[in-house]
Amino acid sequence: MLESEYTHLIFPERLIPILLDERGADWQRLVRDTLERSPDSVEQVAFILLVARLSGCATCHANALRALRGCAICAKQSVGRFRGSDQELVALHKQSCKEVEGFWSAGNNHSRR
Repeated sequence: MLESEYTHLIFPERLIPILLDERGADWQRLVRDTLERSPDSVEQVAFILLVARLSGCATCHANALRALRGCAICAKQSVGRFRGSDQELVALHKQSCKEVEGFWSAGNNHSRR
């Protein structure tokens, strides 16, 4: 049975804190910096995009083992198992920030005021 309380369509912002201790100092700094931002900031949206890509949120569905276990477990495993360095994750986050900024500047964010 799908646990809707624990599984979402994309990695939820409320779970960012659980990823803090999954990697080293650079990653922890990124998570802390992200948590200091507002939920609608480029940095936080880009972080969610990064984790969603690492975790494969786009291909998750109700019958997937990932969905059955929940977003928290899936994201922790995905971040912890990333084969690159923390610096690579920080660079991927910077790239995600650029993508979000580009998307928003193109007028594709209807919820932004």
